[in-house]
Amino acid sequence: MFRQSRKRIANRRNFDSNELKSDGSSTQLIFNSGLLNEDERKLYEKIYDSKISFYELPPQGEITLDQFETWAIDRLKVLLEIESCISRNKSIKEIEIIIKPLLQKYLPLNADSLDDKKKDYYSHYILRLCFCRSKELRDKFVRAETLLFKLRYTMLTSTDQSKFVNSLNLPLLQFISQEEKKELSQQLFTTISPALQFQLNLTDDQQRRQFFQQEKFIKLPFENVIDLVGSRQVFLKNGYAYLPQFQQLNLLSTEFSNKLSDELMKTYQFLPRLNEDDRLIPILHHLSSGYSIADFQSSQQFNSSNEDNEINAKSVYSKEISECYPLCVKNLMDGLNETHHLRYNGRQQLSFFLKGIGLSCDEAMNFWTDAFTTKGGHLTVDKFNKEYRYNFRHNYGLEGNRINYKPWDCRTILSKPRPARGEFHGCPYRDWTEEKLSSELNKLNLSNHAITSVLDSCKKNEYTFACTKVFEETHPGIENQSNASENTDASSHIAHPNLYFDRARQWQKKHKKDN
Repeated sequence: MFRQSRKRIANRRNFDSNELKSDGSSTQLIFNSGLLNEDERKLYEKIYDSKISFYELPPQGEITLDQFETWAIDRLKVLLEIESCISRNKSIKEIEIIIKPLLQKYLPLNADSLDDKKKDYYSHYILRLCFCRSKELRDKFVRAETLLFKLRYTMLTSTDQSKFVNSLNLPLLQFISQEEKKELSQQLFTTISPALQFQLNLTDDQQRRQFFQQEKFIKLPFENVIDLVGSRQVFLKNGYAYLPQFQQLNLLSTEFSNKLSDELMKTYQFLPRLNEDDRLIPILHHLSSGYSIADFQSSQQFNSSNEDNEINAKSVYSKEISECYPLCVKNLMDGLNETHHLRYNGRQQLSFFLKGIGLSCDEAMNFWTDAFTTKGGHLTVDKFNKEYRYNFRHNYGLEGNRINYKPWDCRTILSKPRPARGEFHGCPYRDWTEEKLSSELNKLNLSNHAITSVLDSCKKNEYTFACTKVFEETHPGIENQSNASENTDASSHIAHPNLYFDRARQWQKKHKKDN
């Protein structure tokens, strides 16, 4: 799909190393797919002089299509996890705990690594192309990127924070001199002392004074921090407000958000020029649909080894195992027990799920034969073998083209047609009425506040967020558990039924062991 002739690719080069800017200066290539020359290296290091960036200079070098997609997917995993945390009303501290491992895994920003900086810079601009297409996508991208900026800023040392503020070259974000601070020290300390006590938990007066000695202040027109003026959190003099460094993050994040919003609109205006490039458009559409977080890699993420043969045709009905099922699987199992049959989409969804949790092909044949032919089932064993046996063996790669099919993730499930009467496949958070969903959530002993929060997510079409909320409510303390095992993705967001089961099963075993 991405194969192009050399001539066609050459005609699409949008930048030339000798191209002149409007001011007459020469355009510099920021990045290169190969080794960076000395001039490029200096320019690159300048962009990340203080470890984080406002992404003001667009990348103009070359990268491979593989890098284009892989880097964007890695960044998208981080941003979607941030979006999930926001939707689940996590505090900034909780979000920081959840996101840090993901940053280390997908977006490490080593100060000495040009490759890390290049990946961070390019991935940001690639996702601009993905999420500039509608107001809803732009708002989500700005919200997630702004929070990512806040998290990275808080990870910097005080020295690096000051260095970053100075690198922005913004007249409103300049620190006062030590002489001016000494002159106003009493007024400044009196003003920020309550904030030090209640925001930073510095209850001892000596601790607050020690913190104040190290703290730096920004002097700016009071109208730029009017909210802080109203709550008396800044000292005012001659029309200027003195903002302590520990409170400057909101000001910086607002500046970052406003700049990014403006740049996304500019990107949207130039987007039609990209439509001629059939290499990139499919990738961008795929990314903007939320591809990466729902991508299932069972061999890397979930425990399907079925240790001690605990998953078999009988145990899948047991209370212990069924308690770990997500709502969609419980609905399928209830429908199977009720009708002794499932239509095609339901059979596929449940069959792949059971395969993913470790049910072997032989045990699967026993399970489906028993479900369809006994306990009131209308099929004989011979008819089952004639009409359904091939299908289930095909799902395990033992018939036909012998493809090793993966369990369906939430994105795949949501792409299927909504269930008709007598069908049980799909996602309950999308397909059930509000009354039915509320009733089922009550049976799970969710609080009224939690049920309302889940229903709100469903109304916003955020079905995986709703499922993640239910999981956290029914598995207390899950946030304090290390993110499952070494085979499980560090993400706390759940976008796959098998991930739900895997984490629920591990929580269940740990809970029993502790008790």
